Amino acid sequence: MRIGIMGGTFDPVHYGHLFVAEEARVLFGLEKVLFIPNGRPPHRPEGAFASAARRYAMTLIATHSNNAFSCSPLEIHRSGPSYAVDTLTALNRDYPDSEFYYITGIDAVAELATWHRYEEVVKLSRFIAATRPGFPIASLKNRLPLACLERILPLQTSSPNISSTTIRDRIKKNLPIRYLTPDGVVNYIYEHRLYVDNELIPVGVTA
Repeated sequence: MRIGIMGGTFDPVHYGHLFVAEEARVLFGLEKVLFIPNGRPPHRPEGAFASAARRYAMTLIATHSNNAFSCSPLEIHRSGPSYAVDTLTALNRDYPDSEFYYITGIDAVAELATWHRYEEVVKLSRFIAATRPGFPIASLKNRLPLACLERILPLQTSSPNISSTTIRDRIKKNLPIRYLTPDGVVNYIYEHRLYVDNELIPVGVTA
């Protein structure tokens, strides 16, 4: 089985994540895509923004309508920083006959040699690198060793230009976020007053 892995903070998950996952699934013949929200990202201050449980809930809501998508609490149930090598080791143990394809942006792939125990990471999974304007796939040749480059597959995607940062900023400014993320996620954010640090009360999708 060919399994795609979408890791990230998903704070919150949005249509950009979902579009890239679906495009990678179709173009690379993946049988399923597993979304794995970070428990405690090593690059991010602990306690910043939404909790791991909230981010997992939003990702679960966002992926439930696609039968090829599933959401795993693997990292949020693990103590300590969320390292890709630990997640991939666990997945290879649980799915011994599967091939894994880690789906992420080309900017993240460009830093692959700085990842914790990256030599093991590239042996455990191939990488699908979603390209972005101004960051051609050829630029990786000067940044990564050959062992990494041989495990990278480029994904020329036309995903919508949406970011979690933009969504959080719009909420703080009491601006609408509908059509940036699924309605269920919008309602969850407003119901639990996520990302709000002022007295404005955002208006959700449902009454």
